[in-house]
Amino acid sequence: VLASAVCMDKLTLKRLFAKAGLPQVEFLAAGEPGWRDRCEAMGLPLWVKPSRLGSSVGITKVEAVADLDGAVELARRHDPRVIVEAHAEGREVECSLLGNEAAEASQPGEVVAKGDWYDYETKYREGGMDLIVPAPLEADRLERVRELAVRAFELSGCAGLARCDFFVLADGAVLVNEVNTMPGFTETSVYAKLWEASGLAYPSLCARLVELAAERH
Repeated sequence: VLASAVCMDKLTLKRLFAKAGLPQVEFLAAGEPGWRDRCEAMGLPLWVKPSRLGSSVGITKVEAVADLDGAVELARRHDPRVIVEAHAEGREVECSLLGNEAAEASQPGEVVAKGDWYDYETKYREGGMDLIVPAPLEADRLERVRELAVRAFELSGCAGLARCDFFVLADGAVLVNEVNTMPGFTETSVYAKLWEASGLAYPSLCARLVELAAERH
């Protein structure tokens, strides 16, 4: 319960990661003292999001400071807690996780959205994105993604399954974005596809999840 709540609240999760020293984009809570000045210092574009929502609902890519208030207002229709994040120009990479006390990480995959960004329509429309597994990165970068995914999973107190999302920048820096404690299983979902590419077929994945649940119970 705690892990699910922490990971659902982007502000809380990112503060936890910051305390533990995990690399991530700059962020702030809309409305905190000096937040507008900090937004300008972070540069444009910025991403304004409801802190406790998923599937890219209520998110705005802000490309002009004048649009900041409208973006915050839109996010607050979904959640009074609003996070503003700096932009990361890089590959979007995801990694599936499986385990209780000790997590296993799948091969990381790159999500290539067929649109300006990975919004709701792109996520759930058939053919809205391509998944490249393994992600086209150097071996040490792939291992860095897997290492940080396990750290994020264990730091957040997760169990069973989760998917950890990253940005990998042109200079090779790997930034943790978020942890999804109940990743989708639709036809376009990434979680099972990453495990399949890692040698764990869907029926075996389902069996392993049942085994982990029984073990934890």
